[in-house]
Amino acid sequence: MVPTTSLLLLLGLALLAPGLSAEKCVLTGLWINDLGSNMTIGAVNSNGEFTGTYHTAVTATTKEIKISPLRGNQHSINQKSQPTFGFTVKWSFSDSTTVFTGQCFVDEHGKETLKTMWLLRSHADSIDDDWKATRVGTDTFTRLRKRWE
Repeated sequence: MVPTTSLLLLLGLALLAPGLSAEKCVLTGLWINDLGSNMTIGAVNSNGEFTGTYHTAVTATTKEIKISPLRGNQHSINQKSQPTFGFTVKWSFSDSTTVFTGQCFVDEHGKETLKTMWLLRSHADSIDDDWKATRVGTDTFTRLRKRWE
């Protein structure tokens, strides 16, 4: 009887341990996306608000790329500590604005990933050009450096 009880206890701990060791996904820090753009997100306050900067690696304009401010909100962290969020980038080098929405994930190895979808709105010279003024896409961001480095 004792070996069966010990085996059940060991099996129960093995099944519960991954859930107990799961890290919380934290937005604050340095991130890089699949196109090489860098983003820095500052501390998230108690209301879920944050600010930061975005340095894009790609643009449709011929102007010099400049670091641009971002402002956003994080939804309250859910039970699995993988929050949803959204932010807006006001481009410093063009008259465009991009909004991002996504979720912060932590895999079983502790790797944090931001999965996002974005809408980029460019200036339209007239209402007739409105149809081509909005672009949509996705980005995957990974942490550029560990939070504690």
